Formats: sequence, structure tokens, C-alpha cells
Amino acid sequence: MNITNWIAEFQKPLFIAGPCSAESEKQMLQIASTLPEQVKVFRAGIWKPRTKPNSFEGVGAIGLKWLKKVKEEYGFKITTEIATASHAKLALEHDVDILWIGARTTVNPFQVQEIADALRGTDKIVLVKNPVNPDLDLWIGALERLNGEGITKLGAIHRGFSTYKKDRYRNQPQWQIPLDFKNLFPQIPLICDPSHIAGDRNLIAEIAQKSFNFGFDGLMVETHHTPDEAWSDAAQQVTPDRLKSIINNLKIRTQDDLDMNYHFALESLRNKIDDKDKAVLEILSERMEIAKQIGGLKKKHNVTVYQPKRWNLLREFMLELANTYGLSEEFIRDFMTAVHQESIKVQNTIMTENGKI
Repeated sequence: MNITNWIAEFQKPLFIAGPCSAESEKQMLQIASTLPEQVKVFRAGIWKPRTKPNSFEGVGAIGLKWLKKVKEEYGFKITTEIATASHAKLALEHDVDILWIGARTTVNPFQVQEIADALRGTDKIVLVKNPVNPDLDLWIGALERLNGEGITKLGAIHRGFSTYKKDRYRNQPQWQIPLDFKNLFPQIPLICDPSHIAGDRNLIAEIAQKSFNFGFDGLMVETHHTPDEAWSDAAQQVTPDRLKSIINNLKIRTQDDLDMNYHFALESLRNKIDDKDKAVLEILSERMEIAKQIGGLKKKHNVTVYQPKRWNLLREFMLELANTYGLSEEFIRDFMTAVHQESIKVQNTIMTENGKI
């Protein structure tokens, strides 16, 4: 791809901040007046693609006038999300400096192409958030469509990936995907959106630091003067003072840092371990659900919980597999004993449910 080094215009790293949603001109100006000096780009959602109808979907085009006033009074570059070709045209008319395509739009190649057509040849910066699903090719494809229309000031935003099973994150970071993107396209600036990964303001500092350990080029952080009263995504927004504290405590790693390669490699490997540990726990949970079903079947047919013959066969089979997978017999013996004991416990609970055996 033909990419212009637009990020060189900014002090690195690039900090983008502002409210999830534009609510009023007064709100926008108040937040802008209190942002840390390191913030060079003011963000606000004008159009908000929501999961369900009848929820707040943004103030619409009037918010572009408020964004422009922030630019005039405080000197920020301004940015907002566009989801349609008409959004793109309106943003250009109001001289929005940076446009970003959201995760729900990135998944639709037809929609991305329509936006690319509307922006053909623009010298504005266009950022593309990863699609909601973990599909690297879809993310790359969106950037290629824009580049194919002569847009060279491109960047990517990592905001995590949606999953059916939720844990501590709103969207799973799955760091290996943006790292693969970074390896394929080192010339494209990569920005982290810790707000949407976290879904919880208390996790933003941790995620932001991890992104810089991986060599990301900047952050986009949702910031509100009274976040608990925000009209959308209140739980993941921070105050300007909290943002200042997060920025000041970040360890910014550069290519000149002698430990950069070490930290990058270590974080990458730890991330892989985190993913595997989570997968192991999910499988163990599914295994115990099956154990419950076995307990119910044994109860129905009046069969004892502990079946020595079955246990011996299982243990021998797993010990044979130990060498195949490069694991010690001692470890597998201890692991399977613990799993079996938990399975027996689960089945026994089913057998004694409601006081009946």
C-alpha cells in the first residue's frame, strides 16, 4: 500500500481524547478546556451505531458544528466516526481533520467501499478500527479499499474483538492480531483504543501500557468531565484529570530502547499463554458440565459415582499421551487426578441433590 507518513506531523505518541458522544456545545468545550496538554486530537461521536433500537444514536450533524468550535477555540485537530458515505461528505464539509471507520462498519466491504468512493483522493487522515470479529483480512481489506481510492493518510485502531462469552474485558484484546497487522504493515500507524477493549475505566491504564510495550503509536481514550453522567458508555470513560495521570505514568518504549525487543517478545509470549490458559479453563468448564450429565444418568440408573475400571483406563490412556505431547508423566498424573476428583465431587453433588440419593 502507498502510505504517507502523516503521524510525523504529531508529537509521538499521538494522544486522542474526548467524549464517547457529543452531548452539547457546552459539554464539548468544557472537556476540551481541561484535557492534558499531551492530547493533540479531540474526538467525539456524532453518529453512534447502537446494538439495539431506541437507544441514543448521537446528536447528528449539529455536533459537527460543536466539533468545529472546539477546533477554533482550543486549536485541537478534530476527529469523529463515519459509518456511511453521507457521514463522510458532511465531515469533509465541516473540515474534520481525521475520520475513523468504526468496527461495525469495517465488517461490511460494500459499506467501506461506498465510504472510500465518497472520500476519493482526500488528504484527510482516515483511521480504520478492527472489525468486531477477529478477522485480520477484513481489517486489511478495508484499508486496501481506501488506499485504492487514492487515500494515503491511513491508520489503524485496535479496539478489541466481540465474543459471546464475556470476562473482564468488554472486547477481547487478542493482541496477536494487531501484532500480526503491525508486522505486515509497519508503515501504517497503529493506535490503541483501551476504552472499548476495557469497558471499565479501571482497566484503561493497564491496557494502555501493554499497547506501548508492543510499540503502538498512540491512544484514543474516551474522556468526559462527568463520566458517570455520560449519555453513552459511561463505565469506560475517564475524567481529564485521570487521563493526565494515566499519560504521565506511561512508560513509552521507543525503537531506541535497548529492552524494546525483549519487552515485545515477552508480552507477545505472555499474551499467548493468557489465551491458552483461558481456553483450558473453558474446556474444563465444559468437561464439568458433561460430568453433571453423567451424574444425573448414574443417579437415574442407581449406579455408583466412582467407577475404578473407567478411571484406570482413563489414567493409562492419558499417561500414554503424555510423551506424545512432550509432558511429564508426573505432571499428567497429578493433573488428571485433580480433574477426576473434581468430576467425582460434581457428580456426587448431583447424586445428593434435593436430599435424595
